[in-house]
Amino acid sequence: MAPRYSVCVTREQPSLPLLWLLSDARNDATIEDALRTLPPGSGFVFRHYHLDPETRHARFDVLADVARQYRHVVILSGPQEWGADGHYGPSDSLGAGLRLATAHDGEELQAAIAAGVDGIFLSPVFPTASHPGAATLGVHGFHVLAQQSPVPVIALGGMTHERARELDWPRWGAIDGLASTKVA
Repeated sequence: MAPRYSVCVTREQPSLPLLWLLSDARNDATIEDALRTLPPGSGFVFRHYHLDPETRHARFDVLADVARQYRHVVILSGPQEWGADGHYGPSDSLGAGLRLATAHDGEELQAAIAAGVDGIFLSPVFPTASHPGAATLGVHGFHVLAQQSPVPVIALGGMTHERARELDWPRWGAIDGLASTKVA
């Protein structure tokens, strides 16, 4: 049985969810269904880098509406201000709201901490379709880096419910690992 994840979202500032779905060209066909099956109050990071700016904005509006119906925190990758709850990306390029940085090594992790971000997506933990053949942190490498952070760390890269249990880490995100299967 897969673990259940929940989070309380306040009116002032959304809290940092445990479970995160990230959008991508690969999961676009199933993303609305995935948003509906995530536990209420999960996180959604809209990326969709493959779309032109006008189409990307329109797709964001549709997916953000679906996500908000389920009280998910909506995060936008990129500098646009489209009414998202926050931004995702390199620590030196984040906009307003929740600021969720990406990090792939100790140097990027420390830069994100120094930038005062609210959370850090640390990746890739396991082999991933996003970066085939790339070096991974592995379970031990992830824990060594994550334990250096005073802010919440979100495991990313090849994550599934099974791998989250293997990693023994409660806060994680996925593209493929959540987009095509029902979340228990």
